[in-house]
Amino acid sequence: MPEALNFIVPPWPVPASVHALTTTRRGGVSEGGYAGLNLAAHVGDATAAVASNRQILYQELRLGQPVVWLQQVHGTQVLVNPRAEAGAAAISADAVYANEPGVVCAVLTADCLPLLVTNAAGTEVAAIHAGWRGLAAGVIEATLHYFQAEVSALQVWLGPAIGPDAFEVGKEVCDVFTDADPAALQAFQPGRPGHYLADLYALARLRLERLGVASEHVYGGTYCTYTQSSLFYSYRRENCTGRMASLIWLDPISATDFVDER
Repeated sequence: MPEALNFIVPPWPVPASVHALTTTRRGGVSEGGYAGLNLAAHVGDATAAVASNRQILYQELRLGQPVVWLQQVHGTQVLVNPRAEAGAAAISADAVYANEPGVVCAVLTADCLPLLVTNAAGTEVAAIHAGWRGLAAGVIEATLHYFQAEVSALQVWLGPAIGPDAFEVGKEVCDVFTDADPAALQAFQPGRPGHYLADLYALARLRLERLGVASEHVYGGTYCTYTQSSLFYSYRRENCTGRMASLIWLDPISATDFVDER
């Protein structure tokens, strides 16, 4: 029998109109390297298992419509108020913005950083998929551009990503960030020759700071998908693996039933 579903709810002070969570790998019907609640249809898992997992998620959250699942390409494309259509192919994008109830913004990750964003009034939300390529390309900047609220008033949740002690990159990755902003060097710790340990959370916080988001409005950034194997999928750890989903929407669904693993 599958484990019970286990969600992580951001510990942030947002209006009741905003609902957000990140799934873990617990629950679901997938097997093998995808064991648990794999929600990605592009990673080699059985099609029927992914469909069942998504249906389990919809029923658990009592969502009134399917999620618009993206074809994520590590770019900066943002979908605005998309609506799911039965049988429609995934749309290439790495972020979703909504200012209408009923639109479920979602991104899939297994080491990359998911960011969930809302304004103080609880009338605008977004989900962002940010690996190092997306961060460097400006996916956060591209998404926050759509918010009508002042950037300084936005609330941001940094969801589970690979931690700073596990994400090894080459010097070329460090150079991409430091050439654009020398202060980014603080997010890289020297490792073996020609390599660094990169802190995705720190890089995202720096980008948010540069955009004007108040540091006290940025939450999360404490998990490590690579080391916390019982909770999360990790592409770096297993390669052949599933994906978690981070979702945010404007809807009267209560988040009180979700389990918080803080």
